[in-house]
Amino acid sequence: MVAKAKKVAYFAHLEEALNSYARACIVDFDFVGSKQVSDIRVALRGKAELIHGKNTMIRKCIRDMVAREEEPREDWESIVNVMRGNLGFIFTNGDINEVIEVLEEYVKPAAAKAGVIAPASCTIPKGPTGLDPAQTSFFQALNIATKINKGSIEIINDCEVIKVGNKVGTSEAALLTKLGVKPFEYGLRLVYIYEGGIFSPDVLKITDADLAAKFAEGVGFVAALSLGVGILTEASLSSVILGGFKNVCALALEADFIEFPQVEKIKEFVDDPEAWCAKYGGGGGGGDGSGGSGGGSSGGGGEAGAA
Repeated sequence: MVAKAKKVAYFAHLEEALNSYARACIVDFDFVGSKQVSDIRVALRGKAELIHGKNTMIRKCIRDMVAREEEPREDWESIVNVMRGNLGFIFTNGDINEVIEVLEEYVKPAAAKAGVIAPASCTIPKGPTGLDPAQTSFFQALNIATKINKGSIEIINDCEVIKVGNKVGTSEAALLTKLGVKPFEYGLRLVYIYEGGIFSPDVLKITDADLAAKFAEGVGFVAALSLGVGILTEASLSSVILGGFKNVCALALEADFIEFPQVEKIKEFVDDPEAWCAKYGGGGGGGDGSGGSGGGSSGGGGEAGAA
């Protein structure tokens, strides 16, 4: 009865959180101690709420919530698909980056344990270890070259004991414990972002500048396509106007109709490029001055840009 009551209370708590909070971090609790989790709860107080439990219970709770809803809740259903492993929630209505800052602050070093997949490589630097000669067997088991210097074991060369992605062996774990080395760091690891659906944490790295650059790139593709097929769009309008102005300038030069400032400057350049450069500080169209229409077209583009 007590277990059932706790289960009902947990379901009610999770349901309330899903209805009350706009977003959440879904984090991995592997290798995180209860004291570390407690410290994170305290640090998040007033900013967010941490909820952790068996993923089977979480999936059951969310499925029951979806079944009770009259309309489909794809946002909740997306959570069910990713709840695999030792995962939990950190719910918040505030800035999710503040939650991530707390998680990064509470990352603690940890000793290597046998059988664990190494999240990082570990290299023991050469030099004295402080261990007495009776403990050379730990180094011999890993084929680490050593020598005795002033009554202690000294490592001759730097040695990579653990490689990232490999399983930590008993000998490696024992040696690192003897040396007092804690090669790994563990904390609540951000796995997914929930906000109306499930997203990768990489979306948080997208800046306004990235969005503006992607938008500009897309507009460029639309403009190129519009010009290629000869259909006028808002994206290609500026290029069409610029091309038309170049043609007007070229026609005006050919007809010697120098009646507006842009054509006057192009005419000056065509007649005497060196004087034009001295007057306006360099730049302008290319060519050797031959072919009034060609020079006018190039220079007209520059003047249209300036206009």
